[in-house]
Amino acid sequence: MKAINPMTGDLIKEYQTHSASEVSAKLEGAEKAFLSWKTLSYTERGAYLRSVSEVLELRKQQLAGLMAEEMGKPIKAGMAEISKCALVCRYYAEHAGEFLKQETVDTDASASYITFQPLGVILAVMPWNFPFWQSFRFLAPGLMAGNTAVLKHASNVPGCALAIEEIVREAGLPENVFLTLLVGSSEVEEIIKNPVVKAVTLTGSTGAGMKVAGQAASLLKKAVLELGGSDPYIILEDADIDLAAAKCAESRLINTGQSCIAAKRFIVLEQVAERFIASFKLKMDARKPGDPMDEQTEIGPMATVKLRDELHEQVQKSIEAGAECILGGKVEQGPHAFYPPTILTNVKKGMPAYDEELFGPVASVIVVKDEAEAISVTNDTVFGLGSAVFTQDIQRASRIAESMIDAGCCFINDYVRSIPELPFGGIKQSGYGRELGVYGIKEFVNVKTIYRP
Repeated sequence: MKAINPMTGDLIKEYQTHSASEVSAKLEGAEKAFLSWKTLSYTERGAYLRSVSEVLELRKQQLAGLMAEEMGKPIKAGMAEISKCALVCRYYAEHAGEFLKQETVDTDASASYITFQPLGVILAVMPWNFPFWQSFRFLAPGLMAGNTAVLKHASNVPGCALAIEEIVREAGLPENVFLTLLVGSSEVEEIIKNPVVKAVTLTGSTGAGMKVAGQAASLLKKAVLELGGSDPYIILEDADIDLAAAKCAESRLINTGQSCIAAKRFIVLEQVAERFIASFKLKMDARKPGDPMDEQTEIGPMATVKLRDELHEQVQKSIEAGAECILGGKVEQGPHAFYPPTILTNVKKGMPAYDEELFGPVASVIVVKDEAEAISVTNDTVFGLGSAVFTQDIQRASRIAESMIDAGCCFINDYVRSIPELPFGGIKQSGYGRELGVYGIKEFVNVKTIYRP
């Protein structure tokens, strides 16, 4: 397993993958650890998670540098990601007991109530784009609920994967409560088949989600899936255009555009299209790619040259089908994986820029005549993860957000992001189940009814 620097194309380090027997031993270790971990109180488990948050903060600079090296995340954004991981650990350390407290229900019994019991060993299959946040937003609630966990991380961030295990160990958690498995995607099915594994959570592509969901379902094991997105942002005729353009550019370029919930399709009413496009272009063009190790850099290279080339192919096919490229759209020569901030206009159904997820710094602008057409275009996608609506009429925004957009979340006059307090996930081919908030911690527990006559 090789880690390649996307800034230089150089090999960082080669890692030895775990053999089938090593994986089996680690799973058995996680199962044994579960037997004692589940008996701890929320207060005791919370103390461990607070220790994890302290280690994260202490190692923030080093961990951000590791992300910059392995997948090109600007180091300033990497430090913010680590702080967010520390925050989610503290959040669940404080609230898990409240979220999973026994619930009394009035029935004809002398006593009837609901308890929430951990399931056991949970497999997490995580992506490279937020190497720490994606893992910790599962790890924190999962461990606080009393489960133990094994992580199969993306193969291009093995250093990050092992660092997570080191952090947990350094924080003093009992042995084998959390373990990293250095294996390829082809080994995931056998891990799911292992009877030690009780459930699986995956963040990744829709294709990967379908495969893992099928494998888990064939064994009647639960899965939570957070998959792709083609997030629509609606800009209505009464929107604050400069605010909308700024938020849209920020969202489209988060993590160099490599985010499931980054804004991707910008659906603009024709009355304000010219003004929005002009402002949006200025803000997109102001963000220049640079060395991710430089604290002034806001956009790094994409994670791999392969991903960059696949994105460029989508852009070229869209242009050939009639889209107009008004910014960017050209690949710089060299071993690096840079792709410039790009805007496509005149985007129509049937183009990759309309139908597919563009996982990089490319924006698709779609002009519509009225609100009804904006809603129609918004929902004309196989995805349903994030969305946003920009208007100064808050009642109008709330009506659209609550009942008219098919998505797991809708932000009003702001860009979509995941935060510890709110449930996060999608519908349609963006997956099912929820992470974060009170709903996230209840995904991997046995909701057990107790009845006493």
